[in-house]
Amino acid sequence: MEVNSQDAITRIKESGMRVVRLIADGDCRYGLADNATVTLISDEPFAAWEPEGAIGLRSAQLLTPVVPTKIVCVGINYRGHAEEMGHEIPTEPVIFLKPPTTMNHPGGEIVIPPGTGRVDFEAELAVVIGRRTHRVTAEEAAHNILGYTCANDITARDIQKRDGQWTRAKSFDGFCPLGPWVETDVDPSDLRIRSYVNGSVRQDARTSDMIFNVFELVSFVSHVMTLVPGDVVLTGTPSGIGPIEPGDEVEVEIEDIGSLVNTVV
Repeated sequence: MEVNSQDAITRIKESGMRVVRLIADGDCRYGLADNATVTLISDEPFAAWEPEGAIGLRSAQLLTPVVPTKIVCVGINYRGHAEEMGHEIPTEPVIFLKPPTTMNHPGGEIVIPPGTGRVDFEAELAVVIGRRTHRVTAEEAAHNILGYTCANDITARDIQKRDGQWTRAKSFDGFCPLGPWVETDVDPSDLRIRSYVNGSVRQDARTSDMIFNVFELVSFVSHVMTLVPGDVVLTGTPSGIGPIEPGDEVEVEIEDIGSLVNTVV
């Protein structure tokens, strides 16, 4: 049955299905997944679509679950991380941008750029926007969110310190692994978020430690710039960040969402 574009996001959220983007028969496709099966859909999840067959989830080659026009990041949004970095608790969100070229697929390689010194992992809860969002309240923001996924805000820490700001340090190609899918049926207010390097836990916190919650962040950003379907908001990282090196395997795991694993080269 065809889904009206006005109802596409509502229908997906009511189904409780995960949104995936994948390679199927050599083409890049969107689909809706449960624990075992991906139902391919005829268009983006934000538009009118209809189901077009199914494949097994385990056999699917997953890509970043969306292709954003922008990735809006929030700095210093966990109390523990603010203490770790020696920052005062901010009175309003501190935001910056990562370009879409930083996107990296689940299982993709994080490339340490030539000329960089310390490169850090940063586990983050990512918010995926489902509807055009402009100057909304925190209460309205929840209606405009498609769902949530895992992100790794890779940062060239030595360049950040040298530049005195964040753009170059966080904008290298592949510096934003995202995935494995968009979980549409989850409460983001108190999820356990962990990172691992080579199987060892490095970060272990809960999203309830955020200074500004998900809906406050989306509202704040929407008063600065319009968010469009597929845009991503990264909500900050908890304490425990650290360096990665070639040969490492880095994992971001978020309760009720999933696990994002990448290797470092």
